[in-house]
Amino acid sequence: MITTTDVDTFDLRLLDALQADGARTNQQLADLVRLSASQVSRRRQRLEEAGLIRRYRADLDAVRLGFGVTVFIFVSLATHSGLNAKRFGDLVRAMPEVQEAHAMTGDADYLMKLIVRDLKALATLVNEVLLPHESVARVRSSIVLDTLKDDPRLPLSR
Repeated sequence: MITTTDVDTFDLRLLDALQADGARTNQQLADLVRLSASQVSRRRQRLEEAGLIRRYRADLDAVRLGFGVTVFIFVSLATHSGLNAKRFGDLVRAMPEVQEAHAMTGDADYLMKLIVRDLKALATLVNEVLLPHESVARVRSSIVLDTLKDDPRLPLSR
């Protein structure tokens, strides 16, 4: 298992380059991090096997694909028990609109980020999926008006 002390500056440069563009070839990465393509390949495989690289995926344009509304939803549970939390977790994992879901401290138990096509789709999710669910007591939503930054990359170079 790799620990943070096992990650050197070449690994960090490699990870940073992959964050920017996961479709880069080993040769392209080698040119960026100043190693041979075979060294990059071995390092990449080691980082993948250690779980530091969890997956590769395409970054899709939600708006151009018809998903015009981003919303953050705060959820308070009806009761606080392991079973109820599991029920809510199962519900969240079954909702493809949910991009992120986090257990929180503070006023709400959970914060979720959802992407939906329009306000009607949002209303359907809130009124027909979330509110009637046995685990949910209260739902509060905040619709995103404008996104100032949307970058999931980790600040590896700092």
